[in-house]
Amino acid sequence: MNYIVYVIQNPDGKLYIGHTNNLERRLSEHNKRYSRYTSSWLGPWLLVHQEVFRTRAQAMKREKELKTGVGREFLKSILGKG
Repeated sequence: MNYIVYVIQNPDGKLYIGHTNNLERRLSEHNKRYSRYTSSWLGPWLLVHQEVFRTRAQAMKREKELKTGVGREFLKSILGKG
């Protein structure tokens, strides 16, 4: 089973970084406001970046990296915001 680290963005430019083993289901949960972390922000949430890993541990490590200052700078650079 693969795990996906994903980055979604809402119309206001808010980014959310997470990981899952079912990206389609998870994105649907965010947009249906089933996620306590994104339900207070207006959607729709759109997928702007994803990376696939073989293990959950690898995905969790990368998610944590993307949530650091360096990781956020990387995301800004690939999303054209930096």
